Parts: sequence; C-alpha cells; structure tokens
Amino acid sequence: MEYGTSRCDDGQGEPPAVPEQRRGVHGRMPLAVVVIDAEGRVTHWSSGARRLFGPTREQAVGCPAVDLMPVSGALRGAEVRSDATGHPELDDPLLGTMYYPTAGRARMADPAHGQADVLWWAYPLVGPGPERLLVLAADANGVGGDALGRDERIAPGFALHTEFPGAERLAGRLPDILPNMGPATAGRIVAQVLELGYPVLEISHHERVPVTPDWGMPRYRERRARQGAVLRRAVTADGAPDRAHASARSLDPDEVDLEYAAVRERLEFLNEVSGRIGSSLDLARTIREVTSAAVPRFADFAGTHLRAQVLAGEGFPDGPPDVTTVWHRVWVEHNDEPGRWDDTVPVGESIAFPEHTPFFQCMVTGEPVLIPSISDEVGDRIAGQFEKRDLRPLINGRSILIVPLKARDVVLGFMVLLRRPGREPFDDMDRTTGAELAARAGLVLDNARMYTYQENVAETLQDSMLPQVTPRMAGCDTATRYLPGTRLGRVGGDWFDTIKLPGSRTALVVGDVMGHGLTSAAMMGQLRTAVQTMAALDLPPAQLLRALDDLAQRLGEHYLATCLYAVYDPVSSELVLSNAGHIPPVLVRAQDGRSELLDLPTGAPIGVGGVPFETVTVRVEPGDRLVLCTDGLVEVRGQDIGAGIAALCESAAHPAASMDDACDTIIRALAAASRDKDGRGGRKDDVALLMARLSGIPAEQVAQWRLALDPSEVGRARRLVRERLLRWGLPESVETAELLVSEAVTNAIRHAHTHHVRLRLVRADALLCEVTDDDHGLPALLSADRDDESGRGLRVISKLAREWGTSRTGRGKTVWFEQALAHSGERR
Repeated sequence: MEYGTSRCDDGQGEPPAVPEQRRGVHGRMPLAVVVIDAEGRVTHWSSGARRLFGPTREQAVGCPAVDLMPVSGALRGAEVRSDATGHPELDDPLLGTMYYPTAGRARMADPAHGQADVLWWAYPLVGPGPERLLVLAADANGVGGDALGRDERIAPGFALHTEFPGAERLAGRLPDILPNMGPATAGRIVAQVLELGYPVLEISHHERVPVTPDWGMPRYRERRARQGAVLRRAVTADGAPDRAHASARSLDPDEVDLEYAAVRERLEFLNEVSGRIGSSLDLARTIREVTSAAVPRFADFAGTHLRAQVLAGEGFPDGPPDVTTVWHRVWVEHNDEPGRWDDTVPVGESIAFPEHTPFFQCMVTGEPVLIPSISDEVGDRIAGQFEKRDLRPLINGRSILIVPLKARDVVLGFMVLLRRPGREPFDDMDRTTGAELAARAGLVLDNARMYTYQENVAETLQDSMLPQVTPRMAGCDTATRYLPGTRLGRVGGDWFDTIKLPGSRTALVVGDVMGHGLTSAAMMGQLRTAVQTMAALDLPPAQLLRALDDLAQRLGEHYLATCLYAVYDPVSSELVLSNAGHIPPVLVRAQDGRSELLDLPTGAPIGVGGVPFETVTVRVEPGDRLVLCTDGLVEVRGQDIGAGIAALCESAAHPAASMDDACDTIIRALAAASRDKDGRGGRKDDVALLMARLSGIPAEQVAQWRLALDPSEVGRARRLVRERLLRWGLPESVETAELLVSEAVTNAIRHAHTHHVRLRLVRADALLCEVTDDDHGLPALLSADRDDESGRGLRVISKLAREWGTSRTGRGKTVWFEQALAHSGERR
C-alpha cells in the first residue's frame, strides 16, 4: 500500500493555530512507488504508479524509466555505482547531485494522461541488490481542496524522522510503501531512506508534514474486519472498485478513504492475478501462474496441491476427499533463502494429508482455514501428524491461510499461504481475498483440467489407431515418426502403415484426413482399417484406392482424405504406386545418394468420387530408400509448398548411420526451415513420416518350379524342397517343410483346371512357400472328422506354419505359408 498526506497553513509568518487533531496527522494521498536499477530500467512498479503514470506493471518492468515517468529531474543521475563493499564510489561524477536525496515538482509531460502537477522524491540506493534509485511520486492536486488556502503552496522535501512525534511508529510503518520486495531488500532500502531524510510535504515552507502509510487512527484491526466486509460486498458486485467505493460510504466519513483504498488495493490485486492466470490451458502452467502471483505481494510462501487424478487428466474427481486421497504438490513459491523448503516440501511430491491438520480441514470442508499466528504448541501439534519431516522451523510463528481450489462444489486442490512473523498476519479481509483468488483459480483450473482430459481421450483414441509398424519386413526395413500438431486440439487424421502381402511383398501406406479433432481421427481409423482389409485381399493399388473412394462417399459427403499406396516386391525389385491427391514420395538412390521426387499422377482425394486412379511402376535397386510423408511436414502457412518439398529432398539425401537417424535428420531440417529468422513460426499441423529401405532379396535366396497337374508331382515337390533347404544350410527345417509343401501342392493339383501349378520358396527372416494355381475359388479351413478323406490339408498348415493365407491373383489363387527357421547355417 502507498499513501501520503496533506497539511496546510496560511503561508504568512508563523503558522496559525491548527486544531490538535490536524497537527501532525498523517493523511491519505496515494503515492506511486518506482524502483530503478543501475541501467535506468524499472524493477518495481506499484499500482499507484500505474494510476499516476498509466502503464501497467507488466508494461513498465524492464523498460527505461525515462520513457515511463514524465517527471522532470527525477531520473537525473540515476546510475549510482557502488564498490565491492556496497558503498557508493565517492569520485562518481553523479555523486554531487545524487548522493543526497532530491525532490521536486513537475507537470506531466504526457498529454495522454492529462495535465497534472506531480510531486516526487528520489533516493539513491546502495547495496548488493540491483536497486539504485527509489522514486516516490504523488499527484499534487490531491493535496488541494478545502484544506489549503488560496495563497498556500506545497512542495516535497525531506526531514529527519526524529523531528516528528511517534518517530518509532512512523519508521515501523515506512516499509509498507515499498512494493513487497521481501524483508531483506525492503529493510535495506528503508534504512537508507531514514538515514537520508524522511519524505515530507512543506506547506508554504513553514510546516513539514511526514509522508507515511501510517493512518494515525485507533482500532486498526477493527477496521480491517470492516474492510473485509466491504471487500466481500465488492467482489460480490463483480469486483468493480466503484461499487466498492459505494459500499464504503456507509462507514464513518473519516474512514471512507482508508476503507476504499484498502479494498481497491485488494481488488486490483485480484484483477491483476485474474489477468495473469488462464493464459494457457496447460494445467501445470496454470498452477505455476496462480502460485507465483501470490508471492510476495500477498504472502511470503505459497504452495499449491492438486488431487492426483486431476493432474493426471483422469476426469472429474468422484466424491469428497478423505485421508486416502493422494495430493500432488505441483508448485512452491517463496521469498525465503533458496533451498530452505526443498527438502521438507519438495515440488512433485505425492502425499495423503493426515486427518488432524488444517490442510485436511480445508480439503474436506471446502472452506478457507485461517490461523493468524501459529504458536509453538499449535506448530508442534501440526508437525506431529507428519512422519519423517519436521515442519516446525518453517511454520512456527508464521501466519497461515489455506484456501480450497474448487469447481462445481468439488475440491480439486488447495493452496497454502504463509506470512513471516514480521509481516501483518492474515485477517478476515485476507481470508476474503484468498477465497476469491482461489475461486477464480478454481474455474481456470477446471477449464484446464477438462481440456487436459479431453486431449488425453483424443490422443488415446488416435494412439490406438496408429499402427505399431514392424521395423523389419521381407527385404524391407522401415522407420516412422508421428508428431502431433501444435494448434489447439492436436489430434489429427494423419496415418501411416506397413502391410504384409503375399509373395514377400510389402504395402507402404500414408494418408491424411482433412481437418482436425476427434472426427478426423475417427475417420482416419475407418479408412486405415479399410485399407488393411483390402490389402489383405491383394487388390492392385489403383483398384484399392477406387474401393476406398467408394467407401468414403458412403460414410458421408464431407469425408475427404489423401492417400498414397505403394507395393514393394523385393524379388523383382519393383515399386507399384497409386496416388489419391497426396504428396509424391521421395526416392533416394543408393548408388549415388541422389534424391528425386517421383513423378506420379496426382489423382483426386479420397471421397471426391468419379475420378480414376492410375498406377505407376518404378524400378528400384537394393539399398534405395523411399520417403513418404504427409503435408504437415513440408507445408507452412505463408510459404510455398515447393520450398518445403525441396527441403525434404535435400534432407532425405543426407547420409545417416541408421534409419532412425535419417528420420530425425529430416524432422530437424524441416522444422528449422519452417521458422523465420527470429525463430518464430514453425509447423502447426500433425506430421506422419514413413521411410523404407528397399533391401531386396538376392536371387540365390529364391527358388521356383513348375509342376504338372499330376499327383506324382507331389513327391517331386518334396524332393525339390529338401534339396534346396539342404543347399541353404537348413537341414532341421526340411521335415516340416516337406509336409507342408505336400499338403499345399496336393490341394492345388486337385483343384487346378489347366496349365500348371507353380511352387516358390523364398528365404528371408523366415521360409516363405507359395503354391499358385488357376482356380479362383479360395480354400476354406474346415473341420474334419477322423474318417473324412479331405479337409485336412489346411488344418495341417494352420497348425505347423507360423503364418498362412490365401489370395486371388489375375489368373487364379495363391496359398502361402511361412515357416520359422529352426536353424540358420552358412548360406551356400
């Protein structure tokens, strides 16, 4: 709080007699308090300074004082330097004007704030802190009115505080004019102010009246209780200071200014805090903002606890808390010496509070708990409820206020506030202020909690839909990255997939549903499932996209997505691709490290309908890398997408030790390219990246034969498989492979119509066997009794093979199975 005084005489000779109650009475004129560092920048800016000069505390702190305070002479020589001992350097050229305090009167130079006379006092400061100048200022018009005669003049000045009655009491109240900068700093500054001269008003240069925050009125605590009542009425009336003033009019006229100033100070504090909190929907950040706002202006210590399930984003708590409720200490703020609270009340600790403590009382009743001064007896009793921690050195002798953080009448958390013994203890007015602070914080926290919960639900949904890509397929290594967007509601519709196909082939898919949020994520899940289902039927890429487009139109007219579908055959070293409005992939050649953007027909997005899709075949070599991504990686608002694609091609060509390193290189390069020279910007859309190294399968690891439609060919097939496996050094796999091949070839010869049956073996991480015939009917797994002569082949295959399946081809069908390798000998 910052307050001043007014006093008058007739300005002629000896001052006239004045009533005793006016002589030396300390008035109620608001003061602006500003502290400036050695560089001339504001470090402290009081609410009185905001009212007098205009800028808010956030706008003023850190700015040059000369730009904020249109007061002539107040800042002249503000840079007072000190030596290593903290004493002023006597040879400083500024010392002649600033080693002693100065005062003056000036007219406001900024027309935006009106024309007003300003009284000011400036004190040079020395010591270990950054503070180098204390400026007190007041509106000279506030001293006028009926109290001054027409010919009387006022001017700011200085006097020893011992010149006034009640000097000790005045000195004790002087710290209240400082903007709550902590007892050590405030004490150092007050000591220098008292030594250099007490701020006074000189009335016609005959009388000196001390400028002090002390009201000189009795029944202080009684009035503080009245102030609490006024504040409660004020915050009920939407927190408007004018209404608070109207409420104060019902008090004694001599006390109206006192009540109004105190209530206004509290309302300004609440409004400033309300403006600071809630700037983010991040729950932890909101808690830090609320806690930090209370120190040091309202308390010397603030610690905030939340129910663990609230912090974890698990939804709204069920029922009231009890002794089993776990609370998480989210943040602690204090102005004690560093580290004093760290061991006893560490940030991040989870704790259940004992029943017989004020903390438990607050959280179960949902009402503030106030202890004006914690006696040794009370402190011992509270500390005794906690095991393995001694709270007594931290709480004994202090004033404590515990306020609940509630939403919809449910306690989400609570804040513990403490004041030092030398500071005015918490009272009913502070209880009202703290309760209002907690009420506003509770609403903000509940909003952040609901957002966190909804975001967790959405992310869980999306994570469940994103594939767990197998890093190793036959002749193909893959690596992936998914980055959620930075915009509000980070869930999007980007996805990628790798799908195992018959013939050791791999389908590589990347897609992007237009839009964001749960709807896009849900559509992404439907399309991804459809792609997997149709890929299992081994549909050609263009036909698959055609069927996917039909499905999207049946799901709804607003379902739009882009999709790129590629099939890699490691045996023939070919890529077959089809595109539905997606960004083309980048192919990095292993031979020379050159990267190229594949030239594919763009096609229309999925869901447009009526547009044909084309297929392109690209020849690749072992070691080539294919990079597929969504537009969130290369597209930045306000920039040409061509620049992003060029950056993708360039970064993809960089050599890397592994596939994961190559993905990280691309992400870093594209993230840097999206920012401007000042580091602003960046990508806001989600990103899906799929990279595949097309290793291929060497020809010597593939064997295939044609078999005639003759039952005797079954024996030949067993012999060919045995010889090939022995050549590959897999003798322990021969017996099972012979049995499985025998069953598959027998069924193929039985159901084939013309031509021949083809048998193929591929050795990769497992042994793949494919049997192809010209019959289009897919076999089904049937139950077979002991006496049945058919229906046993597929049952044997399903029991002994690691995986098996059937698929249609252009001329018939293929039955395939994979057999785990029992032994890997030397390849020959």
